[in-house]
Amino acid sequence: MNLFNVDENYQNPTIEGYYGDFGGAYIPEMLYSNVETLKKQYLQIMYDPIFQAEFQYLLKDYVGRPTPLFLAERLSKEIGATIYLKREDLCHTGAHKINNTVGQIILAQRLGKKKIIAETGAGQHGVATATVCALKGMECVIYMGEKDIERQAPNVARMKMLGATVIPAKSGSKTLKDATNEAIRAWINEPNETHYIIGSVVGPHPYPDMVARFQSVISEEIRKQLKDKTGSELPTHVLACVGGGSNAAGAFYHFLNEPTVQIVAVEAAGHGVHSGLSAATTQLGTPGILHGSKSIVMQTSDGQVVEPHSISAGLDYPGIGPLHAFLYESKRGIFLSATDEEALASAFHLSKIEGIIPALETAHAFSVLPKMNLKASDVVVVCLSGRGDKDLATYMEYL
Repeated sequence: MNLFNVDENYQNPTIEGYYGDFGGAYIPEMLYSNVETLKKQYLQIMYDPIFQAEFQYLLKDYVGRPTPLFLAERLSKEIGATIYLKREDLCHTGAHKINNTVGQIILAQRLGKKKIIAETGAGQHGVATATVCALKGMECVIYMGEKDIERQAPNVARMKMLGATVIPAKSGSKTLKDATNEAIRAWINEPNETHYIIGSVVGPHPYPDMVARFQSVISEEIRKQLKDKTGSELPTHVLACVGGGSNAAGAFYHFLNEPTVQIVAVEAAGHGVHSGLSAATTQLGTPGILHGSKSIVMQTSDGQVVEPHSISAGLDYPGIGPLHAFLYESKRGIFLSATDEEALASAFHLSKIEGIIPALETAHAFSVLPKMNLKASDVVVVCLSGRGDKDLATYMEYL
């Protein structure tokens, strides 16, 4: 199985890391050497047969891949179309994030790095990073917004149990944006010994492309599994929630150049797209620079970042990955949104009709299914990116 031998326009950025007008590497001088080294070597390392052998071994025997593609019969009957769930919630650590951290920890070792830093919002990337650092015996420091530490306490406990140091970000909205700011500052202070495992398809090139390639195992498996179940590798729709967008990039990747497959991304509308408490970046944002790349950013007319809001910590981000910005601008993807209330309702509904408690992030994707005017002949794959254990405290408030 070769995850990386793909050469198509929507999948691969330019040599400078641009998807259309979005991407690039806008970085402080102190990080130039690190990012340039990564840019020059990441594909060579990832294509190396020894690297791929270890990566595939860990995906299979440690992560638990391939994850199932489950036919949700009761949901399908209710929606009036065939709905499959790609069960990333069944990965080790409970979400898709582990696919990327396994790849990046092997990469970091190849680059001779001794310390790992990461940012996290919902905590799933933090847990996945702490997990692979424990596996490989590397020092791990996780930056997490103070607000997210409170609302994602179980994941904080898991990170600490795995041996990671968790440092709260106390500035701004005290969420994912601020955790990312702190992680970048830490990277600037220790650039030579440290590898920054970015958790989404954001950041300076080559991170958006690298993370998308590691996560592309999701769509590669979907194609094979659909072929076995339906006789065709291609669904009519692939649906995923989007914050920065790593689960969506993975679910979309091997369908991006298939024009018959409709790509559907769902952002967090918070209290409503125009309520002032939202994270619907494509609806509210304009082109700008955030965390090392050019993308669509929620910002004021003078370039100050607008604080986002979502009930889900993983979607509480004022930007979107440059690949997704390009999919939106080029109209290759349809970008919808769901409010906090809609996400909560869909989480409870899925739990009751399919016996699967989804993460709050994932719940946003399910909430748009009734609005999509699907036909009986449609075959929809929803990326069930994470399980809801981490969100039980929030869910309990609404029981």
